[in-house]
Amino acid sequence: MKSIFIDCNDDLDAVFARVHRSDDPQITVNTARFDPRDLPHLIDGYDICLDDHSYMPIDLVAQCRRLRHIVFLGTGASSYMDVPALNAQGVIVHTIKGYGDRAVAEHAVALMFACARALARMDRSVRAGVWMPLEGIQLQDKILGLIGLGGIGIEVARIAHAIGMDVIAWNRTPKSDVPARLVTLDTLLSKADVISLHLALNDETRGIIDRKTITQMKCGAILINTARGALVDEAALIEALRSGQIGHAGLDVFHAEPLKPDHPLALLGNVTLSSHAGFRTLEASMTLMRRAIDIVRTITRGEV
Repeated sequence: MKSIFIDCNDDLDAVFARVHRSDDPQITVNTARFDPRDLPHLIDGYDICLDDHSYMPIDLVAQCRRLRHIVFLGTGASSYMDVPALNAQGVIVHTIKGYGDRAVAEHAVALMFACARALARMDRSVRAGVWMPLEGIQLQDKILGLIGLGGIGIEVARIAHAIGMDVIAWNRTPKSDVPARLVTLDTLLSKADVISLHLALNDETRGIIDRKTITQMKCGAILINTARGALVDEAALIEALRSGQIGHAGLDVFHAEPLKPDHPLALLGNVTLSSHAGFRTLEASMTLMRRAIDIVRTITRGEV
């Protein structure tokens, strides 16, 4: 079976070279940019496709006659492809969990600090020749509300405890022995000074942060999203940022990526942005790439 990594960037190319072993299946690595419409041509003749974060429209994938497996480098494949439709078409989508829990957690906390101290806003001002110290928020003794308490949420809770924050959490399913006080979602929204999202995206969680839930938040609360952009009603978020109902947002994920420079979120001063990079550390990338290769190995051995 032939395999191709369709959208490998230079950083991941170096990681791939470090973790790929001589006894691993051969994988063609494409580092060149391509027009999404050329996807069928790129994948033509391959049975397995490794996808970092490229969209896989069902109509284009349908033209890839040999393709039987997509190995998505992460957990959120549903943001980039219609997984049930692909399965119905005979294409199995494989995802990789747990490879970057600590990396994403540290990024979420970094965004939390950046929002609390208006670091990006002051950075822009200083670079523009404007010296304007801004008063920030001290996180010690503040309430952090975690929506979702999987591997990443638990890591965020541990770091937040070390900062001296009071950590409360809501999870869709019961949890025990966790480093947070479990509360209802309504309680979390009304009590938390900082809210951080750590949910998978599905039909039940899509738009969980909407106009109604935003009005339940403390006025001026900080919202952090390193999970999935579609967890938040974007129009409602922009409205709340403009009104001050949400004091600051730290966002690593968006409805459409890359975020356009004229997008309203990119034009608001009380938003700190990063480019879907929460999981991108060398340590996490090495784990991710190694697990992706192991999936390809399992497929080629006929064990899937």
